[in-house]
Amino acid sequence: MSSIVEYTNGKPAENLYPVRIISPRKSGACCFSDMEMVGETHAEGRWVFQYRRCRKCGFAVRVILRQLPDEELMAAVRMDFATVFVRKLPDF
Repeated sequence: MSSIVEYTNGKPAENLYPVRIISPRKSGACCFSDMEMVGETHAEGRWVFQYRRCRKCGFAVRVILRQLPDEELMAAVRMDFATVFVRKLPDF
């Protein structure tokens, strides 16, 4: 998975989203409470993610929001459930 975040202490933090985000190498104490979402969500492979960036120090990270389901696996599970829970009812 590629990332647009460049981690460096040699350049000042800068938000050039969607091309590049320049971030310090380490997060600060401010990052716990001052992170904000940057841009919209993206999907790559089976992962949906979004970038977060600290308003104070500029530390940025890509956050995985969720995993997209494997459609082949889900179809097989649906088929299994359809056959497992089928029961023969007595005739009345």
